[in-house]
Amino acid sequence: MNAPTPFPQSQQDKVAFDRKELSTILGLYGRMVAAGEWRDYGMSFLRDVAVFSVFRRAAEHPLYRIEKRPKLRNRQGQYAVIGMDGQILKRGSDLRTVLRVLERKLIRSVD
Repeated sequence: MNAPTPFPQSQQDKVAFDRKELSTILGLYGRMVAAGEWRDYGMSFLRDVAVFSVFRRAAEHPLYRIEKRPKLRNRQGQYAVIGMDGQILKRGSDLRTVLRVLERKLIRSVD
């Protein structure tokens, strides 16, 4: 007997990055790939959070997670950068400002 097929979730049930947000994230990703720091990424779109995960190699845990949680928009800010150990490196309401914590790492690696 086959297991029942779950109902497909509608796109409205999921949080996602919009085109502008994704462009900002992929711009940073491209610079980090060019610097040899990052090699792969993955995206997850769930009910409460959208996650862009960055990897040095495809088979390991993510170095960083860039998260969007709209429910936190009026509290700490909907964007966060989280390190490999789960520590929140930066949180805020402006994506470009939050991503600056990773830009600093790019500047250090070039020196």
